[in-house]
Amino acid sequence: MSSTYSELYIDDNGPIGDPITAPVPVICLHALAGNTGQWAAQLHHLRSGRRALAVDLRGHGRSVLPENDAYDIDGLADDVHAVVGRLGLARVVLVGHSMGGAVAAAYAGRYPDDVAGLVLVDPPGDSTQMPAEQIAQIIGAMESDAYQGFMDGYWGQILTGSTNATAQQVMADLHGTPKATVVGITKALFAYNPAAALRRYSGPKLSVVTPWNAGPTSLHALDPALAHVEMSDTGHWLHMDKPVEFNGILDEFLTATADA
Repeated sequence: MSSTYSELYIDDNGPIGDPITAPVPVICLHALAGNTGQWAAQLHHLRSGRRALAVDLRGHGRSVLPENDAYDIDGLADDVHAVVGRLGLARVVLVGHSMGGAVAAAYAGRYPDDVAGLVLVDPPGDSTQMPAEQIAQIIGAMESDAYQGFMDGYWGQILTGSTNATAQQVMADLHGTPKATVVGITKALFAYNPAAALRRYSGPKLSVVTPWNAGPTSLHALDPALAHVEMSDTGHWLHMDKPVEFNGILDEFLTATADA
């Protein structure tokens, strides 16, 4: 079943069951310039035993563009919370990749009692610690006529190690995402520290990272309560590059999470 709530596109399927005894639903949140399709392997896998959803965040995929280019991270989290409320879900496990990880952390910090577990997939760290000059250079390039070349080059770098299939899908998704969305959310990410929100959530949480996500501003370095697992020989979209390995890690987390 595919539905639209609060002007967001939702891919929603899998056994619903009794709300009291059924496994907690999983909601997957994509990266910047991504969409629900980037979670295809996880949705197929999870739906053999539980309800699993993916959401096109505002300005992405089949969801609408926001008014006044509003792309703040807390606002994106509130969009997801509206979806959860309209679907009548009590508690959920959130799985967020990259930018979606920041949104998931924001959600957990704002609505901790509604989150049964949190899995962050190669999430951004505290970008507020980046030098202002460096941020200005990046935003300047993105707002210029050189936008497409700049983004293609950057995406190409973080796709290093990815499969050809992943790279083709991710680049197509980038080219299909409005420039205003990519620039707006990039600005929002530079102004947001997900670690602060993450510390407000004391439930089960795990970060699945690539080897280069290991600096002092990485989330698992900033929050000692955040366990982390490293996946190697993959690009930034590790759940697409190695779905079997990633799904195994996700299964272990869900099994170990008492309420899931």
